[in-house]
Amino acid sequence: MFGIYLKRELGRRKKAALVIALGLALGIALVITVNSVSAGMTQAQDKVLKSLYGLGTDMTVTKARSAPTSGSSGRPNFQFDANSNDSDDTQSSDRMMTQGGQALASSVVTKVSQQSGVASAVGALTLNVTKVDGSFTQGKAQSSGGNTGNGGQGGPGGGSSGSTAAPQVQGGGANFDVNSYSVAGVDVSDQTLGPLAGSKITTGKTFTAAQTDAKVAVVSKAYAKENSLKVGGTLKISGTKYTIIGIATPDSSESTTDVYLPLKQAQTLADAKNQVTTIYVKASDSKQIDSVKSAIQKNISGTTVTTSADLAETVSGSLSTASNLATSVGKWLSIAVLVAAFLVAALLTSSAVSRRVREFGTLKALGWPSRRVTRQVVGESIVNGLLGGALGIGLGLAAAYAVTMISPKLTAQLGNTGGGGAGGPGGGGGPGQQATQNTMEIALTAPVSMTTIALAVGLAVTGGLIAGAMGGWRASRMRPADALRSVS
Repeated sequence: MFGIYLKRELGRRKKAALVIALGLALGIALVITVNSVSAGMTQAQDKVLKSLYGLGTDMTVTKARSAPTSGSSGRPNFQFDANSNDSDDTQSSDRMMTQGGQALASSVVTKVSQQSGVASAVGALTLNVTKVDGSFTQGKAQSSGGNTGNGGQGGPGGGSSGSTAAPQVQGGGANFDVNSYSVAGVDVSDQTLGPLAGSKITTGKTFTAAQTDAKVAVVSKAYAKENSLKVGGTLKISGTKYTIIGIATPDSSESTTDVYLPLKQAQTLADAKNQVTTIYVKASDSKQIDSVKSAIQKNISGTTVTTSADLAETVSGSLSTASNLATSVGKWLSIAVLVAAFLVAALLTSSAVSRRVREFGTLKALGWPSRRVTRQVVGESIVNGLLGGALGIGLGLAAAYAVTMISPKLTAQLGNTGGGGAGGPGGGGGPGQQATQNTMEIALTAPVSMTTIALAVGLAVTGGLIAGAMGGWRASRMRPADALRSVS
């Protein structure tokens, strides 16, 4: 009887049911759209942070920045002496600097790994290599490596070069090209963390555990393309030849490191034996990140700990603006629209019940108890709510699909976290080194999860129950006499 009556009443009131369903559908569709766009924002931010940190890294530990010593420029100097007997001379020189010019002892890696809540920790050494090729005629030329960054991908640790610095010439003519690129020393025994973790070897192979001090290298795809490097070829750094064994392609965004070497080789090149610039840390539980950070800062002095949350606060640009809008304005707009949709559905249901005075009064006169009348109204409202939920899910999925297809471009500018500078996240320089110069472009998507669908269904049922409760309350107050008074 319940089903038959329900079907008949919904069939008789198609327009009213459709109006109620559409009201709920718009609110539910907005919730799905806002949730999916917010999820896309989160994914975009994760891509930005992953390009800095690498996969699986929860935080990095670097040496606390210290004030520069008096008279120190922090830049490599190059001295070239021309032979007075030669009319022309060509020379080449490489100079290496650790990121930020500061490093930690390798023993600190062990101390960090022993802290409570730390699952694993590996060290890496990030270097800026400035290569100067110069030719001059009689006299003395002195060039100061004024550009330790590069022109290719935005600053220290950011891709291949092409930068040129004007030399200072004394007593002769000179012409020098200054090119810089970044080198990261990788702990080959554990490559799940560190600067190479965020890239995939697309050609050749990665390091093996036996290559702790081998003269082999992995180069980034962008650097290999610009310099015509291939697997099996050689790369010369500061007079040492390295065999290229692999080409690394970043999982997201551009690579922040050009050349990867075994850690011991990088330490040898930089004359930094048993030193690292960055320690990559994975916590045993993501909920313990703050406590692990506090423990490291308390127990290991002279270090700066940077978490993904610290870096997230420095991300600006249209990505940050859109994310703030989605999480603040979007959330409250969704709540407001949902409240309005539920209220309209309840008022429309109550109004529809008021127009059915004769019907419900007659049913009560025939012996229907109030609870049975209420159950009937609630049943109709829940069906309307489910219909609204189905329409809302369809509209929400269509909106999310449209956002994904359009894929609006958002920019993310990585700012200064104020700490660390000695080779921070991603192996491409610390937050205070390359982040201020690194701008990324991210395509926005709007993924819809099953959790969001379940939320939409729950909202549809909730809306139906609220409308049904109000309509049922109105119907339960009707008496058989009301039916007689409604007869004209």
